[in-house]
Amino acid sequence: MLVHPEIPWNTGCVGRTCLGTGAVLHLVEPLGFSLGAKEVKRAGLDYWPRVDVRVWPDFGAFLEAMKPEAEELFFFTKTASRSFREMGCAGRMFLVFGSESKGLPPEILQRFSGGRFHIPIYSHIRSLNLSTAVGIALFETLREGDVSHGWSEERAAGGAP
Repeated sequence: MLVHPEIPWNTGCVGRTCLGTGAVLHLVEPLGFSLGAKEVKRAGLDYWPRVDVRVWPDFGAFLEAMKPEAEELFFFTKTASRSFREMGCAGRMFLVFGSESKGLPPEILQRFSGGRFHIPIYSHIRSLNLSTAVGIALFETLREGDVSHGWSEERAAGGAP
């Protein structure tokens, strides 16, 4: 889930990663761009139309509709004390990331203080690129599972990569 994303190509890249892992991309408005923007489509390549994108007018609407349990919500912020490697594994997981310039809104961080995680980085930089951070966290949740590598089977059969 991206809360108030600002950069279209980050959202396009996240969408492509979601499609490749079978994840749903939840977006919380306001968005800093139109989902029809050429930058979103370019980053998402020809996959973008197949991405399962759900847009919410605000975080409350998402909570009301999806009714996540507290243990299903994982909020990413550089100020969290726990590493993403400490995330538990729930049957349903919502990885929540804030905007590129502001991160998650303070009211969300205050309300859900128990489910905050960070991705360790050196202090030489302020943050990772949003799409990179989402990829790291998403693949960590899949580490124990069996993610299909169908591309290798398709190549062996002479199909498209």
